[in-house]
Amino acid sequence: MESDLFEPDHEAYRTVVREFVARSVEPHLDRWTEQRLIDRETWLEAGKQGLLGLAVPEQYGGPGERDYRYRAVLQYEIARAGASSLQSGFSTNDDIVLNYLLRHATAEQSARWLPGFVSGATIGAIAMTEPGAGSDLRGITTRATRVEGGWRVSGAKTFITSGILADLVIVFARTDESFSLFVVPDGAEGFARGRKLDKVGLHAQDTAELFFDQVFVPDADVLGEIGQGLTYLKQSLPLERLGIAIAGQASAEAVLTWTIDYVKERTAFGKRIADFQRPAHQLAELRTAVEVSRAYIDRCVRLHNAGDLSAIDAAKAKAWATQLQHDVIDAGVQLHGGYGYMLEYPVARAFIDARVQRIYGGTNEIMMEIVAKDLLR
Repeated sequence: MESDLFEPDHEAYRTVVREFVARSVEPHLDRWTEQRLIDRETWLEAGKQGLLGLAVPEQYGGPGERDYRYRAVLQYEIARAGASSLQSGFSTNDDIVLNYLLRHATAEQSARWLPGFVSGATIGAIAMTEPGAGSDLRGITTRATRVEGGWRVSGAKTFITSGILADLVIVFARTDESFSLFVVPDGAEGFARGRKLDKVGLHAQDTAELFFDQVFVPDADVLGEIGQGLTYLKQSLPLERLGIAIAGQASAEAVLTWTIDYVKERTAFGKRIADFQRPAHQLAELRTAVEVSRAYIDRCVRLHNAGDLSAIDAAKAKAWATQLQHDVIDAGVQLHGGYGYMLEYPVARAFIDARVQRIYGGTNEIMMEIVAKDLLR
């Protein structure tokens, strides 16, 4: 059963995305992994092709396209190329950082910040997680103190996606007994980047520690209202988790395709792997699970487009799709045999890249806690 999510305009857009991936992504995957960084030129090229900042209004240089199905097309096509690191970076920019700006930036702030998200000239990061505070953001210690004309922000953040390349960072900090959002640009005095973290997977996607030592943030760079940080976080969580869910679904579909193609060609004991009952039945079960999952993810996309996707349903999608991603990839590695353990094969790279999916954006255990509380209240 094929997805019925997309219409002709989305398929035309898919053609543009595929050309971009073939020209500007696939030839560079190995080099990005070696240098532990994606070239800025790739972001700029994506901007030229109209692949970034789709939701940015026309007055700020964007197309003002709020139909999330176009973002989904980009995610699925990048997954087909096994470019999980790029997928993660693009999602952080469009589904998280840009989402906060679109929701809460003033007209003056939008004029300054939004055009770069369309052109690819601006790479954003969001600094929430701290060394001593993971999924429970109420435990953060980064603090903003009121001074004349603005605020002084001090603290340390870790596991920050795009932390090395980021041109601006949205910082989640304490203000008295509440939390607020502050935008810190590259080059701000007192803002320093720590080491580029050496991760298990997503090697081409830079992740860093960030440090803020009495960084002055003028009132003009406060995002939204002081004291509303947690409220803003809750408003943005459904899209963040939907993005992660789609990444998981797209990866599962891609790896399942690679694995089916492989077992049709690979032989053992004089016959194709695909002709053995156990692998055939396992793949049939996974194909069924992937299609059922896709129906739910597609529904979530439609709900998001209508403004009706709840944090609860997004939590279900994130936990389900990322667990399915793990199951499909684990089976894919096994069915590839020894080659599945070789990093020259995309299934092996998918295996190490996928592990973080059940951790970031809120661990899957936290997702189930959210669902359970809603279920049993």
